[in-house]
Amino acid sequence: MISSNKYKRLVKGVLFDGIGMLTMGIPVIGPFLDIVWAPYAAKTMTEMYPGKKGKVASILLFIEEILPYTDIIPSFTIMWVYAYIFNGVDLKDEIIEVEVV
Repeated sequence: MISSNKYKRLVKGVLFDGIGMLTMGIPVIGPFLDIVWAPYAAKTMTEMYPGKKGKVASILLFIEEILPYTDIIPSFTIMWVYAYIFNGVDLKDEIIEVEVV
């Protein structure tokens, strides 16, 4: 089995995007859940993508989560695409585990 942080971040990002989108489906309470979710999601974005780009992404994510009707934007997934497809892969980030059978 070969695994890497790259794909773990993608799965985690898709999961967090899904959680952020779920709040849109809860009438009345959903916008109030965004008040709690937005800071947590922004903190998580900074931890997943350290550095200046991660900080900028976390600020944009916070704004996106706080504003009504913008939860449909998959910010974590967009950041993953930006980091790994448009900017290339940082080899220091990749961890390859090989399982011997």
